Amino acid sequence: MGLIQTIIVVFGVIAIAYAAAHFKLLDERVGDGLSDFVFVIAAPLLLFRTMVTADFHGTAPWSLWTAYFIGVIVAWAASDLAIKLFFGRDNRAGVVAGVSGAFSNLVFLGMPLMLGVFGQNGFAILSLIVAVHMPVMMAASITLHELAMRRDGVFKGESHWVAVIGSFFNSLLRNPFVLGILAGWIWRLLDLRMPDAADALIETSSGVAGPVALFAMGMGLKKFGISGNIAAALVMSAIKLVLMPAVVLCAAWLIGLPPFTAKIAVVAAALPAGVNSYLIATRFGTGQALASNSMVMATALSALTLTFWVSVATRIFG
Repeated sequence: MGLIQTIIVVFGVIAIAYAAAHFKLLDERVGDGLSDFVFVIAAPLLLFRTMVTADFHGTAPWSLWTAYFIGVIVAWAASDLAIKLFFGRDNRAGVVAGVSGAFSNLVFLGMPLMLGVFGQNGFAILSLIVAVHMPVMMAASITLHELAMRRDGVFKGESHWVAVIGSFFNSLLRNPFVLGILAGWIWRLLDLRMPDAADALIETSSGVAGPVALFAMGMGLKKFGISGNIAAALVMSAIKLVLMPAVVLCAAWLIGLPPFTAKIAVVAAALPAGVNSYLIATRFGTGQALASNSMVMATALSALTLTFWVSVATRIFG
């Protein structure tokens, strides 16, 4: 399937789901149920199977992670500074802005997009980013929010850090993505054979992850909507969709990533923020409208910017 056709299909499914929610053809709870299915069952099984069977083409994870997270750091810092300098928000809002400008939607949008444009090999490389993305981003969010609370004078104390660290690791070890990835790596390292029946069962269950994720995402966009903070959300979207992939492209070129791996890193960086940015804002009790608006607007705009970045990355890296 060609690039343009893949983009049309991916965002067409999102649009159909959005319309189904908007015109109340499906109840809002359907979207929630589909999201739970992808998050708890389909995506973890797909990640597990990928870790077990994928040929990573000699990809050096540290080089890939370095290139990608250089982009994360630059985009996060730019978003944090922009929301505080230009919009007068506090340090806690700066953390939410950082998440909105740097936290890519690697699963619900990235997974079907990579499978459609680059195939299973592309998804295998994406899985290496997914393996560390959630833990690193969550740890950074929690740590920076605690520091922001102290700077803003909202919380003072020391013992709270113990509870925060304990809560983080507890959440991490219960995250289905993390469990699927860890189980896959353990299976791979032990060189165990996957029974044919089990492999077929996992392939069937995980094979629907892409389209179901897109449909769930479309319904979710209608649920979150847009309300206020439009200018700030546009700035966060621009940072996420333009600055971050540009930085990752430069980093991948300077580091000398293999061409195919470099393309995956750039496209992953060009993905819009997902629902995690809103969930983090809700958990912190600040910046919910900013996160919601950034997610919805960036997702809509990414239909154009993703086409641009896939084309640029392909032209540069072959």
